[in-house]
Amino acid sequence: MLIRVAASLPVLIFGLLLPISLSADQNDPRLDALFERIAVTDNPEEAAVIQRKIWRIWVRAGQAEIDRRMEKGIEALASNELGRAIELFSEIVEISPNFAEGWNKRATAYYLNGDFTASVRDIERTLALEPRHFGAVSGMGLIFLSQGDELGALQAFTRVLEINPHATGAREQVRRLNESLQGQGV
Repeated sequence: MLIRVAASLPVLIFGLLLPISLSADQNDPRLDALFERIAVTDNPEEAAVIQRKIWRIWVRAGQAEIDRRMEKGIEALASNELGRAIELFSEIVEISPNFAEGWNKRATAYYLNGDFTASVRDIERTLALEPRHFGAVSGMGLIFLSQGDELGALQAFTRVLEINPHATGAREQVRRLNESLQGQGV
């Protein structure tokens, strides 16, 4: 027993000396494996766990001040304090313009506030930073729906399913939109 502990001590010490990455965001190397796995799993429970892991990574910038503002912005969104949420997310994108989730959350706040033009602009920035952001693509689909563009919405929700086949809301939208567009002869 003592020999095994002594033999593993250098590995443990080396591991402690390595920098611990608190950074996450859309550049986190864990995301590739998560997206690969969600694309092939047939298990809805596993897919739900993977989706939560992806969101947890996306929402963390790994910078204490940004992460604190993100939490406060999410709280403001949940409380329907849209002006405050927009203010907090605007601070985030100003401080950290390459943090995709800052743009996505502000896009959500703009959408809920009825400013679709600003929301689309922020969704486009989100997708430039993280093309796999199924939440942002879904948001674009909702904007298309609100503007009566069923074909655009169908394309957006179909893209969501290409990224994340377990997005049940997108699946339902695709089904409904296909029925509607077929009824219109499209």
